[in-house]
Amino acid sequence: MPCSCFSKSFIITVSLIFCIPFSAFSYDIPDYGANYNKIPSLVKSLRFSKEISFCDTRIPIENQDVRQRFEKEFLLALWNRPQVILWIKRASRYFFHIEKILKDEGLHPDLKYVAVIESALRPYSRSSKGATGFWQFIRSTGRRYGLRIDHRVDERRNLFKSTRAACRYIKKLNNDFDGSMLLSLSAYNMGENALRRVIDTQESKDYFSLYLPLETQQYIFKMIVCKIIMENPAKYGFEIEKQDLYPVFEFSRVKFDSEHKLPLMLIAQSANVSFKVIKDMNPEIKGYYLSKGKISIFIPKGKEKNFAGNFSKLYAKWQRKHATSVHVVKKGESLSSIARKYQIPLSALVKKNNLSLKSMIHPGDKLIVESKTFNKLKKHF
Repeated sequence: MPCSCFSKSFIITVSLIFCIPFSAFSYDIPDYGANYNKIPSLVKSLRFSKEISFCDTRIPIENQDVRQRFEKEFLLALWNRPQVILWIKRASRYFFHIEKILKDEGLHPDLKYVAVIESALRPYSRSSKGATGFWQFIRSTGRRYGLRIDHRVDERRNLFKSTRAACRYIKKLNNDFDGSMLLSLSAYNMGENALRRVIDTQESKDYFSLYLPLETQQYIFKMIVCKIIMENPAKYGFEIEKQDLYPVFEFSRVKFDSEHKLPLMLIAQSANVSFKVIKDMNPEIKGYYLSKGKISIFIPKGKEKNFAGNFSKLYAKWQRKHATSVHVVKKGESLSSIARKYQIPLSALVKKNNLSLKSMIHPGDKLIVESKTFNKLKKHF
């Protein structure tokens, strides 16, 4: 019997995220006027009149070892001015959402700078070790903290879900390392087991007294430097005005259930935007299809008004063009014989069902078949 890719009725839920006007969410850039027409000297930039802290932890720069490590990262950041400018611009797009989640989770707002150092606030950022997304989770850790990571979806790229996962992970590390946020973040970078071995070997839990891998030393000081510069950009010669910043990420969310995978292009067409816009707003989605099950997807704010009506019409048209059915595998059948039966290419059958040419099928398995001759074939069932 033929069946459609969806149940006969759709219930599409639209969640609206109505943001306050852009100016209220813009990253706070002071009016520096004519006093900052020139980039301050690098040496003067290293002179601090106030104490430096990160997550309410005082940074003892009077300690010469600490000062040298700190100044190195500070000078490198100031020298890489294009990178800092991009940090500030992207922060205007994402910090509102990250700060809200950190507050909801009861974590210090300084932790938003972890995402800046980890990924430069780029969802597609990927390390040589496979760490991916805003918070640079490796696959195993991401899954451990509730992120879906497979051939269809990688939620490490989703700002909201990855930030929630990072909060859970940091809370766990903070508990493991007796409330020391600097040790917790060191563990975030080098791994908790590796840090425990360092602590046990050196018999110290004082971050500033530990001999840590160079990458981890740099990691912590990069975050501290990032905070100082981004909270006072004009002081360091970054003459960025509100009009230069990227707008806050605003969106509406549509939700519905799908029994089978659905072309992502239908979402774009229903929202009357390009395919690229939907992909850019939902970087966790891989490829050209949405997975079956509960779907929650972002569309541009304001495009939700006609979405449900457009989607129903476009889906009906798509369904007529791509008539589908579920074939129940019988004893003795193979992928090749089923493809011949429905007069479709073997490669199309394999792709439609997320299989490979080497995949084994068994009696009782259900395969999605798609064929222009389906209406003729169904008479024989």
